[in-house]
Amino acid sequence: MTKHQNAKITAIILGMFFIAQFIGLFVINHYSTSELPYGMQNPEVQDNSDYVNSILPSIIFAFVLAIVLVFLLTKYNIAFVMKLWFFVVVTLAIGIFINIFIPTFNLGFISSSTLALVFALPFALEKVVKRNLIIHNLTELIIYPSIAAVFVPLLNLWSMIILLIIISIYDMWAVWHSGIMQKMAKYQVNTIGIMAGFFIPYVSAKVRAQIRKLSPEQLKKKKIKAQVAILGGGDVVFPIITSGVLLRAFGIVPALFVILGAAIGLSYLLFFAEKKKFYPAMPFITAGMFAGMLISWLLGLLV
Repeated sequence: MTKHQNAKITAIILGMFFIAQFIGLFVINHYSTSELPYGMQNPEVQDNSDYVNSILPSIIFAFVLAIVLVFLLTKYNIAFVMKLWFFVVVTLAIGIFINIFIPTFNLGFISSSTLALVFALPFALEKVVKRNLIIHNLTELIIYPSIAAVFVPLLNLWSMIILLIIISIYDMWAVWHSGIMQKMAKYQVNTIGIMAGFFIPYVSAKVRAQIRKLSPEQLKKKKIKAQVAILGGGDVVFPIITSGVLLRAFGIVPALFVILGAAIGLSYLLFFAEKKKFYPAMPFITAGMFAGMLISWLLGLLV
C-alpha cells in the first residue's frame, strides 16, 4: 500500500526502495551458501512440483493467518500483543542481518547468532518502544532483506509468479474494496505507534513558509500539521523475494531486471497517483516485475 507524496519525498521513497532491494540481493546471496540462524531450516524439496503443490499453499495459509491475526488484534485493540509480535519479528530480522558480519563461533553459553541478537536488541527497542523515526526507516532497509532470505529458498519461478498474482489481487481488494489496509495502517500509526514500511512525515511548501515566519517561542506553542509518505512493507519485501528467487535460479542479470521493473512500476504509481489517496502498490510493482521477467526470457536468460 502506498500513499502519494511530493516529488522530493517520492525520490527519497524510491531511493530507499532501491537500497533495500540491493541489500536484499546481498543478504540472499550470503545465505544461499550459509545456514540461516535461529533454527530456520529450509524444507527438503524432492521435486519442482513440491514448490506449487505443498510449499506454496503453506505460505499462502501463513499469510492469510497473519492477516487475520492482525485484523483481530486491530478490531479488539490488543495493542500490547501486536507490539510484542512486531518487536520479536524486528529483533530476529535484524539479528539475521547482523549475523552475516560475525564470524561463526559457539562457546556453549553464547554463539555468534546469539551475539547478533544482543546487538539487534537496542535497535529493536529504539524502533518499537522509543519509536525513533530515523532508526525505524534505517532498520526497515535491513529487515525486509532478512525476511526475504527466509522465504526465497521456499519458492521457485512458477510458485513466485502465482504468489505475486494472489498478493496483487488481495492488495486491490484490501485497498479499493474493503478498506482493511487503510484501517490497519491507521491503527498501527495512531494507536500503537508502529508501521511496517517506510514512513516519512513532511510538511507542504505552504506550511514551511508559515513556519519560517514564526519565532522560536511561537513555534513551540503552534501545532504543525504534517503529511505522511508511506510505502508498505509488503511492497518492499515481495520484490526482494522475487529478485532473490531469480538470483538463485538464473543469476544476477534477471534479478536486476526484476528490481528495475519493480522500481518502474512503483515510480509510475508514485508520480501519477492522486494526492491524499491510498493505492494498492503491488499490482503496479508486479506488472513491472513481470515485464522484467519477460525481457529476461526474451534475452534467453531464464533457461
